[in-house]
Amino acid sequence: MTTAPRTSRSNGTTLDGAPVVPAAGPEKVGHLAGPHAERLHHLEGMGPRGPQWGEAEHARLALFDAPVEPVGLPEVERRDAVAPGPHGEVPVRVYTPAALAAPDEEGRRPAVVWIHGGAFIGGDLDMPEADHTAARLADLTGLPVISVAYRLCLDGVHHPVPHDDCYAAYRWVRDGGHGLPADPGRVLVGGGSAGACLAASVGLHGRDVGQAPAGVFLAYPIAHYPRPRAVAELSTALALLPPALSDSPEGDNWLMGNLLGPSMLDIDHPGYALPGMADDLSGFPRVFIENCELDGLRASGERLGAQLAQAGVDVEQHTVPGELHGHLNVPGLPSSIRTCEHFASFIADIIR
Repeated sequence: MTTAPRTSRSNGTTLDGAPVVPAAGPEKVGHLAGPHAERLHHLEGMGPRGPQWGEAEHARLALFDAPVEPVGLPEVERRDAVAPGPHGEVPVRVYTPAALAAPDEEGRRPAVVWIHGGAFIGGDLDMPEADHTAARLADLTGLPVISVAYRLCLDGVHHPVPHDDCYAAYRWVRDGGHGLPADPGRVLVGGGSAGACLAASVGLHGRDVGQAPAGVFLAYPIAHYPRPRAVAELSTALALLPPALSDSPEGDNWLMGNLLGPSMLDIDHPGYALPGMADDLSGFPRVFIENCELDGLRASGERLGAQLAQAGVDVEQHTVPGELHGHLNVPGLPSSIRTCEHFASFIADIIR
């Protein structure tokens, strides 16, 4: 865990510098742990993931990522809506907890925007990383959580369309479009993987126009191209994984091609596509990052955290020990539930 020195909250009171999530043990154990470690037999003999995988391989991967019972998903109200955007309406889902936090004297509440991942070409509002995370955050915080179904990078769609959709949804929430009067100064944005990239880009855009989120929280983000080189410790840990879970930085060419299109980084505002490529991160809102130990993208998440700290941003960064990329997409996985609890602690510390 790394924490940059904190200076002040938005109300000017001094912070003590203590992390929102105190370390409860080692965050790097050097091997797969938890339910995934117990399920490695499902992947025995499988080669690296790719077009050569058939129905049998995908079925075995589904067993590896099967729900961990009891899932224990809280009861919250779900309502589908749309936010206006420059490329058309943006579908969203509004999660309202059974017990709403009390409003302020003007009847306003903070709100949370959540953005799912999926390599910029997959994912939807029903995937666990979207639905389960939003439901847990709403229940844990007592706040409305708005999950965003941005346009995927398919059929010629690429940056800036996903960013524009997410920023439009964020602006809509600031304006109370989700149906509850919102305090625009206390709207937070979070996301996972590709969605974490988009969430951080919303933070950067908001900073640039004087409408920054109150905080940004990220799970296993991708924020650079090319990906930063993995340190020896990460490379050693990744080498222990079976071929079916292998990860190659060369795959980033495909991943970034999805997002950036043929122009790649020859674009305006590259930081709005990949926040780690921004020229200046100073003035970025407060950040909480949770990477997964056995994830090649951890190199990007850790580098982004270091860049933010170097820019004087209040950033707290943790590693989920013994876990793989995308753990929020496995229903009931204990580590994913803990990450939601950590995000909720960060949100609570921001809005108090």
